[in-house]
Amino acid sequence: MSTDEAREPAGRDRYVPAGSAAQGPYALRIDPERAGWAHSALRILELTPGQSHTLDTGESEWIVLPLSGGCTVTTEDASFELLGRASVFGGVTDFAYLPRDARAQITSGAGGRFALAGAKCERRLPARYGPAPEVPVELRGAGDCSRQVNNFAAAGVFECDRLIAVEVLTPGGNWSSYPPHKHDEHRPGAESELEEIYYFEIDQGGLGYHRVSPSRPGGTDVLAEVRTGDAVLIPDGWHGPSIASPGRAMYYLNVMAGPGPDREWLICDHPDHGWVRDTWPAQPVDPRLPLYPAAEEGA
Repeated sequence: MSTDEAREPAGRDRYVPAGSAAQGPYALRIDPERAGWAHSALRILELTPGQSHTLDTGESEWIVLPLSGGCTVTTEDASFELLGRASVFGGVTDFAYLPRDARAQITSGAGGRFALAGAKCERRLPARYGPAPEVPVELRGAGDCSRQVNNFAAAGVFECDRLIAVEVLTPGGNWSSYPPHKHDEHRPGAESELEEIYYFEIDQGGLGYHRVSPSRPGGTDVLAEVRTGDAVLIPDGWHGPSIASPGRAMYYLNVMAGPGPDREWLICDHPDHGWVRDTWPAQPVDPRLPLYPAAEEGA
């Protein structure tokens, strides 16, 4: 068996521990072929000071999202200076969008780690810069279900052809991705079919837990202890909760894409747990949120 075959997540094993899908400069490389689906992709690129990486986008659109550090992203006809951030727990970041059928150079003077969120697509949109101050920061849920969502590439916020991507930050002890929900069927106006990748980082080397339960016979079934660098692949199923351990905030990056005619995030709550939403209006949002505020112009 080759090394790549050994790293391949089994069809039923959707939990991808840190390092198990590393390849070359990528600490994590999940492409559609590896995941066993058609659209969504995620790579975590690690660059040493002064190092460059060439990305051929192929049939996919990509967003370069700094996790730690900054970089310069250069394409055939554009160049973007990404200021980045110290860590995913330190602030909202700027980002760069790269179209399909392009070649880009990613260079980091001081080094850093960068998420490349991708989706196979049809339209070729222009390369663009995403300023940090234009990223909507949403406080979702209430009480111990409170979390912060950085909607940098949510549907209706930043134009892509197929790709949807957001960041979620959960204070220690809280549950997010709750109530459990799914988006594995195309039901116009009610639910969209989206493949999803969760990529996790836990503050100060802590741990968390993530659950995916089957929404159909033989469907995805995951209960994983997650740490920094781990990922979970969700082609189907009720996903949630994502649980942050006390004293350690949880970050995850959601990368989604699907075959539907419209780029939209429509979910269906689990019928046994959807009632929890009705309790939120009577509860305050966790006072620890936002973990950091939205970025300001000129900051």
